[in-house]
Amino acid sequence: MLKIKDYADIVGQNVIEELAILSQHLQGKRIQNINSTAVGGGVAEILTRMLPLLHELGVDARWDVIRGDEKYFAITKKMHNALHGVNETIGDEDLEYFLEINERNVAEMDLNYDIHFVHDPQPIALIRKKPSVGGKWIWRCHIDFTNPNQKIWEFLKGFIEMYDTAVFSAPAFARRLPIRQVLISPSIDPLSDKNKDLSQEFIDAVFEKYGIDQKRPIICQISRFDYLKDPVGVIEAYKLAKEHVDCQLVLAGGGAVDDPEGMRVLADVRQAAENDPDIFVLFLPPAADLEINALQRGSTVVLQKSLKEGFGLTVAEALWKSKPVIATAVGGIQLQITHKYSGILTHSIEGTAFWIKQLLNEPEYAQKLGVNGREHIKNNYLIFRHLRDYLLLFLSVFEKDDIINFG
Repeated sequence: MLKIKDYADIVGQNVIEELAILSQHLQGKRIQNINSTAVGGGVAEILTRMLPLLHELGVDARWDVIRGDEKYFAITKKMHNALHGVNETIGDEDLEYFLEINERNVAEMDLNYDIHFVHDPQPIALIRKKPSVGGKWIWRCHIDFTNPNQKIWEFLKGFIEMYDTAVFSAPAFARRLPIRQVLISPSIDPLSDKNKDLSQEFIDAVFEKYGIDQKRPIICQISRFDYLKDPVGVIEAYKLAKEHVDCQLVLAGGGAVDDPEGMRVLADVRQAAENDPDIFVLFLPPAADLEINALQRGSTVVLQKSLKEGFGLTVAEALWKSKPVIATAVGGIQLQITHKYSGILTHSIEGTAFWIKQLLNEPEYAQKLGVNGREHIKNNYLIFRHLRDYLLLFLSVFEKDDIINFG
């Protein structure tokens, strides 16, 4: 198992020492993270990497997952889409069932903690237990809030206002609220299986396993199969680009327990990709992090053509590997990419296709984008910056008169 000292060569010993000092001030405080899935999605991925490091720092932090059935997760998926601006029909009965499942979890869950760190809308109504259990309550929003459905926003707002603090990933997501708001961007772990260095032999073996020709240019998008990741749009962009340059396309990812749409999206993608032997649609299991790492490292250009995006950890992962990234200019992606400097930002299928063609034809420019992108991620979006922000956040909730914003 990795230890904090293993990161010293990447982040510097002074960063590690600062975290140790901050964590000392949290001794005796118990912190509970709550979300909706232990596997799949960025929240689970971040918590999986962060909790062991918090424990090594001596912070008493744990992670609980709420329970829900298929009906509940179908409702929360519609809520998720609606908050991203998608036109969804969510009736009063749906919202009542949502609250019923939250109530069941309140009855089953131990909430005897000093800080309750609740992630995203699924468990948001647990806050109704605050008057009886006490403690400080933080709501962490990981999704793109630039244009939320007003009905769902107003429904959730009533709960958010009961929290002590709300945390958003980007300035554009912040809302008008009577409670204080904090800006904290997500991060990647540079030594995780998804991001650590790999041997060329291992990379070659992964591409050979899937029959992908490494001698020809490879375009890759790594994302769970979700309509908001626009995998069908990726295929359309690839087809337009292929009229001008030779290339292959890899669409790889998995699903999440709280995302019932995944298999329908996968079916649509496979249908759009049929009859093209140069498109590789790979549905990967949760334990495929090393393969995902290899696919990114062996690709020529990495895409992230999201229609909406809270942050887009796959962008940070690809940039960390010094890969040229073409991504849609939405949500937190815009924090990671400066157009034509650390990557390429696009607004359409045609624009994505244009830049695929450009980067494949200008490999030196593509390489420079990757180098700049890696430096940007190193300076801003690695897990130790994230840990520092969270430790300061936890300390700040006990000083309720302070207004603190972390970049």
